[in-house]
Amino acid sequence: MSTPPSPQGDRRFDSAANGDAELLESHAKAASKQTDEKGNYSLLPLGLIFGSSALIFWAAVYVTKFSGRYDPKMFDETAPPSTGVEVVAKVDPIVAGKKLYLSACVACHLPDGNGIAGVNPPLAGAEWVLGSEERLARIVIHGLKGPITVKGSQYNGAMPVFGKVAGSGYNWSDDKIAAVLTYIRQEWGNKGAAVSTELVTAIRTKEGGRKEWSPEELLQIP
Repeated sequence: MSTPPSPQGDRRFDSAANGDAELLESHAKAASKQTDEKGNYSLLPLGLIFGSSALIFWAAVYVTKFSGRYDPKMFDETAPPSTGVEVVAKVDPIVAGKKLYLSACVACHLPDGNGIAGVNPPLAGAEWVLGSEERLARIVIHGLKGPITVKGSQYNGAMPVFGKVAGSGYNWSDDKIAAVLTYIRQEWGNKGAAVSTELVTAIRTKEGGRKEWSPEELLQIP
């Protein structure tokens, strides 16, 4: 009968013994909370990530605050010096009024201001345009209903509501109404005075959100 080989001479047992020794050493280090010197764990990369993130965040806040909203005027070296006070350009009411007229009024009253026979009255040379500013402003702010006589002819078209009042389809500001009234009073040979925003505001505040005017009601206003 053959004798089994001795464990001392078998290399397989040596390998197993070495593996057990390393395993015991690892358990011992874990139990004693010692740093594994063979590992590559380091806090440095995490520190770099957090530091870089903080720097990027600060840069974004700085650029947003001091970029001047990326307005090219902020970086125009040829621009004249500024006092730091915002300057609001004054708009010519005739220019603004014409733009408003062409956008909303021209379909009914036509480019020449002569209106449409029997429906929409003329504005050129019309007594309602060149007469009382109080009446004219009320027509545009609150609208007009009922037949009206202009330059000897009768018209039955309805005037829509333009002012900032209930039922307005346009919701125009007092500035816009004053501008378009000034325009039609000085266009097509008309020689009426300009209409102020203050007048329009006063009328709108006084009359509130009333319904459309009738010609009879307007004729009672001086």
